[in-house]
Amino acid sequence: MGKSPALLEAAAKLASFFPRERLDPAVLAWVRAASRRTVWSIAVSGGPDSVALLLLVWAHWPERRRQLRVLHFNHRLRGRESLADLNFCRQICAGLGVRLVTDSWLGNHHGASEADARQARMDFFERHARTVWLGHQQDDVAESILMRLARGSGTGGLAAPRPVQALTSGRVHLRPLLGLKKVEIVKALRSAGIAWRKDATNRRRQFFRNRIRLDVMPAWGKAAQRDVLVGAARSRLLLEEDDAALEGWLDTLQPLTRAGRFDVGRLLGKPRAIFRRALHRWFLVQPLAGAISRQAFEILLMTLESGKPTRQSIGREGFAVFDGTTLRFEPVGKPRTIFQRRAN
Repeated sequence: MGKSPALLEAAAKLASFFPRERLDPAVLAWVRAASRRTVWSIAVSGGPDSVALLLLVWAHWPERRRQLRVLHFNHRLRGRESLADLNFCRQICAGLGVRLVTDSWLGNHHGASEADARQARMDFFERHARTVWLGHQQDDVAESILMRLARGSGTGGLAAPRPVQALTSGRVHLRPLLGLKKVEIVKALRSAGIAWRKDATNRRRQFFRNRIRLDVMPAWGKAAQRDVLVGAARSRLLLEEDDAALEGWLDTLQPLTRAGRFDVGRLLGKPRAIFRRALHRWFLVQPLAGAISRQAFEILLMTLESGKPTRQSIGREGFAVFDGTTLRFEPVGKPRTIFQRRAN
């Protein structure tokens, strides 16, 4: 099957509705600085957002078409509908002349949580891509903020989804559609005569995001009597700026040593937000540290601020040991010093 002239024309029409200037400026800046050899992988589920993303990238960067490929992960949760999504992606990729990379979730995962399904998709990306384009749009921003508020997230979590997200694994996620509303995208697709797949599970209230989308968002907009999507997008941007400023400040203080210790003395007199971020970083570089509850984290944080020595269990593998100046990880079974016996 060769390229589809009708699809190519529809892609050009869609690009006229959303010129390159409508895409997120942070993503455009990333593109300008990126190597021309970088392979761009576009995540496509078959839904309107990801289909629009694929066609816009294809239309706006013709010089990169040879480096384009589509990633489609089949969760196998909707039977024939999931297979139809895959076949649709094959057709649109053939029509554009773009390579399609697919994989499936093996085993029986009916009843799986949103988090499990998302992790399976992220694992697929990790196996096949270093640069992934994602179709999140303005509605997703507002929904994500409300979901993360319910979990008690800080600025880092509330600033998601970011237009350019660099992961610790080295993979980069790009989201150029964050300034567009879903209703705009669907209207433009219809005007251009472009089809997409509908996921019936998006109407089911068993998932938290769906309940936010179907029940909370309409009530929020009605109560606010203003465009809550634009407001949420603005807040996300401001939170991202604040988060970057705090992270940059912490970088200049350099409280973590190469040996994986936390020199608390470097943060004396600094706001609690800086202590909190430094402690989170310290946990991330401790390969044996187990999961810690929020309450235990807060206790350790207050102890560091007070300067009082302590020895606190952080999982089955070891302890957080603070001598009043430096925090370090002590594995289980290591002989304890005189200080540690007294501190406990």
